[in-house]
Amino acid sequence: MKLVTLSNERPITTSEIVAEGTKRSHKSVIQLIRNHKKDLDEFGVVPFEMRKSKGRPLGYAVLNEPQVYFLLTLMRNTDVTVKFKKNLIKEFMRMKTVLLDLHKQRNTIEWSGTRQIGKQSRKETTDSIQSFIQYATIQGSKNAIRYYSNITKMENKALFILEQKYPNIREMLNVHQLTTLNTADIVVMDALKEGMEKELNYKDIYVLAKKRVENLAELIKPTVVINLDEVKVLN
Repeated sequence: MKLVTLSNERPITTSEIVAEGTKRSHKSVIQLIRNHKKDLDEFGVVPFEMRKSKGRPLGYAVLNEPQVYFLLTLMRNTDVTVKFKKNLIKEFMRMKTVLLDLHKQRNTIEWSGTRQIGKQSRKETTDSIQSFIQYATIQGSKNAIRYYSNITKMENKALFILEQKYPNIREMLNVHQLTTLNTADIVVMDALKEGMEKELNYKDIYVLAKKRVENLAELIKPTVVINLDEVKVLN
């Protein structure tokens, strides 16, 4: 169980994680949040989100660091709760270290240069995907527009081991990972162009691009994006 994740480069946890960590029912944790929402909102408005659980919608609260610490002060200090508090604090500290390392990384000339190259290659790839979408639409595809996201997801899945979802994964990658993704963009662009020039079926062209990205992944081996196990805790 990941105690802390990133959301828009902010470390957060959820009411579900608090419930599981303190061995309480999620319903009781949500009720505690609602009872003290005015106090919690002093540390930022508590957002409530929905997700499906066994086919049913489940509401949960997203909590930032001061919010969850305040929430935990409202709970009795059982052995289980104390252990969870300690582990949660450590995870927030680890995530802060991740963010600090990311910010330092982005300030290096090497990262900035690689990222800029990536933006250009991505633009060219996006232009190729746009041409491919038009090509697929002419051939009869009803949902060709989805290839923008499908190709991006395909690349990320093949090249990286993702611990969570990121709004913009490229901002989270190190120089080696950025270089790999830049290469994958070129591989996709060339595959789409080749397939259209040969007048292949659009589905076969996508399979061709996917296969070539997977071949690249076999050569470089997928790497973890933000490996918390390798992050040291701040002193």
